[in-house]
Amino acid sequence: MAAFALTPETYGRSPEEIIDTALATVREHLGMEIAYLSEFIEGRSVFRAVDAPRLEHLIAAGDSRDLDDVYCQHILDGRLPELIPDTGKEPLCVAMPITADAPIGSHVSVPIRRNDGSTYGMFCCLSSRPNATLTVRDLGVMRVFADLVADQVNGALRERAIHAAKSAVIREVLDTQGFTIVYQPIVDLRCGAIQGFESLSRFKAKPYRTPDLWFADAASVGLGVELELASIEAALQGLRDLPDHVYLSCNAGPETIASGRLGEVLENKALNRVVLEITEHDRIGAEEDLLDELMFWRGRGMRIAIDDAGAGYSGLQQVIRISPDILKLDRSLVTGINGDPVRRSLAAAMVHFGTETGAKIVAEGIETADECEVLINLGMHQGQGWYFGHPGELPAALKACPLPRPGNTNLARRA
Repeated sequence: MAAFALTPETYGRSPEEIIDTALATVREHLGMEIAYLSEFIEGRSVFRAVDAPRLEHLIAAGDSRDLDDVYCQHILDGRLPELIPDTGKEPLCVAMPITADAPIGSHVSVPIRRNDGSTYGMFCCLSSRPNATLTVRDLGVMRVFADLVADQVNGALRERAIHAAKSAVIREVLDTQGFTIVYQPIVDLRCGAIQGFESLSRFKAKPYRTPDLWFADAASVGLGVELELASIEAALQGLRDLPDHVYLSCNAGPETIASGRLGEVLENKALNRVVLEITEHDRIGAEEDLLDELMFWRGRGMRIAIDDAGAGYSGLQQVIRISPDILKLDRSLVTGINGDPVRRSLAAAMVHFGTETGAKIVAEGIETADECEVLINLGMHQGQGWYFGHPGELPAALKACPLPRPGNTNLARRA
C-alpha cells in the first residue's frame, strides 16, 4: 500500500494516470493477476482501463463483453458477492462459461457510482486460481481504491459534460453567426487621417462575456480555428464599405495561421488592404508551419502585424523571428505614458526599432490627449484607442470618428 500514497502530487496527475496507478497498486496488494475498470454501455461491459502484466492478450482497454456473460450484473443484483475467494464454491460462477474459459478462480469487484447514484461500471480484480487469503479487509481496500477511482471518473464525466456544453454553444454560434463585427479606427498621429480599422468580434449571447472568453472556450473544445476563421470571414465584408486607401486588420492566433486554412477566407480578397494581426504570441507551436504560412501570404501582398509588442520576452522573441510590417505597442506601455519616463523610454525604443527595420509602430489604448501628445512627440506613427473612437459597426464607425482632415497636425489638442 505504501507504493500509492494519496499525496497532493497524486492529485496533480491526470485522471487516467491515477486510475492506472490505482489498478496496478490494488492488483499487486491483493496478489491478483488482472485489474480493470469497466463502464456499462448499452448492455455491455467496456474495459476502460486495464492492468494485466503479460496477460494483455486476454484483456485490453477498449475490449468489451456482454453483461450477461460476466459477473458484474450478477454482483450488482446480489446474486453474487463482491468478494469471491474461490469461484468453484459459487454455483452461479461454476455455471457461467467465462469462469472456465478465462479462467477465473478468484474475483473481487466493487461498483463505481456516478454522482447521481447510478452505476458507471465496476472496479475489479481477478486471478486464474482461487485465493483463500482474500478477506473482508481486502474488500475494504478495494472499496478505498474504488472511491478514489470514482472521484476521477466523476471528475472526468463533469469535464466531458462541460466540454459537450461548450462545444454545443460554440457550434450554435458558428451555425447562426452569433456574433457581430465592430471596427475601431487606427489613425495617423501626424495628421489624424484614418489609416485602417481593427476588426473585433462581439458575441450576442446573454449574459455578456468578453470575446477572449469565447475564443478560449472555442479553443478548449477544438473549435478555435473555426471560430477565428468565421470571424475573419465576417470582418472582411467590411472592406466593401472602406475607402480604398484604408486597410483592415484581422486577428488570428498561431494555430489558425499554421493550420493552412487561411485560404478559405482570404482567397479573392484585396490582400494589399488586409493586415493579419497575430495574437497569443507567447504560445507558438508548429513554428515552421506558422512562418511558412506568413511568408506565403506576405508574398501575396498581405501585411503582418504583431499585437501587444513589448509586453514580454516571448513577444520580443517573436518580433525577431517574424520581422513584422506593423508592431502594435501594448496598451500597458501607453496608459499613463505622459507621466512615466520608463514607458516613454520603452515607446521611444520601439519607434527607433521601427525606423531601423521599416516597421510601422501603432500605439494601442490611447485614451487621453496627454497620452496622444507624448506619443506624437516621440515620433509614433499610428494610434488606436477610445480617444479616437470606440469600436462600432461600419459604416457608422467611419461617421462617428470625429477626426480632423489630413494636414491638421494639432491632433493631440483637437476638440
